[in-house]
Amino acid sequence: MLGWSMNLFRIRGIQLAVHASFFFLLAYVAWEGWTAASWPGAVWSLGYILTLFACVTLHELGHATAARFFGVRVPRILLLPIGGMAEMETIPRRPRDEIIIALAGPAVNYVIIALLLIVVRFPDDWDPLYFEFGFMELGRQLIVVNLVMGVFNLLPAFPMDGGRVFRALLACKMPYLRATRIAVGVGKVLAILGATYLIYNEHYLGGVLFAFIIFAGERELQAVARAERAAEHWREIQARLYVPIITKTDPNEPPRLI
Repeated sequence: MLGWSMNLFRIRGIQLAVHASFFFLLAYVAWEGWTAASWPGAVWSLGYILTLFACVTLHELGHATAARFFGVRVPRILLLPIGGMAEMETIPRRPRDEIIIALAGPAVNYVIIALLLIVVRFPDDWDPLYFEFGFMELGRQLIVVNLVMGVFNLLPAFPMDGGRVFRALLACKMPYLRATRIAVGVGKVLAILGATYLIYNEHYLGGVLFAFIIFAGERELQAVARAERAAEHWREIQARLYVPIITKTDPNEPPRLI
């Protein structure tokens, strides 16, 4: 299903792509803007959502840049209506590396906030739910969006950034597969609670986001389990091939491997 995408362009060798469903989001946003303020509303709404997803892309580029620093190849960043995904060929098993890669994304959001605060001011009577046309208002909304994005991604709901930090910390004290299983379990509980709350309050897109978190977490758990089984199988093969043979010429001589 994630293959239904269209390539846009490359950023530092990383392919930026959008999922087919992203265009439904653009159509919905344009329609909402049209019904509120005709053509100016449609254009402004599209500009706002595209600027928002530019921030999402920068967030994912933060992950990708950190991953490349540790030698991980990142062939593509995929944008979905619920966010973005930096698709890495491997996930580092070293906890420190995974923590740095996970935190690099939210760090970009906080840098964006800091840069916007240089020029953006908030009036005393500002209402975040009232969106008026203007670049200063756009800046205020982007500050709020980046703050929400930075904080939300740090929730310990695997495979979100906070969940990856949680898994990495667990992996310092236990086997990687067990750490992943616990992180995925905690993520499922949080995702179910979040989805229930949002759907009850008629925020259905947020419910879809939490459903995707459950799906992605379970898929990665299965991938880790397969990798562990393959590694165990390889260790068994090595154990059969390299059998120590004790010679009787010298009892103090160490065994040779064949």
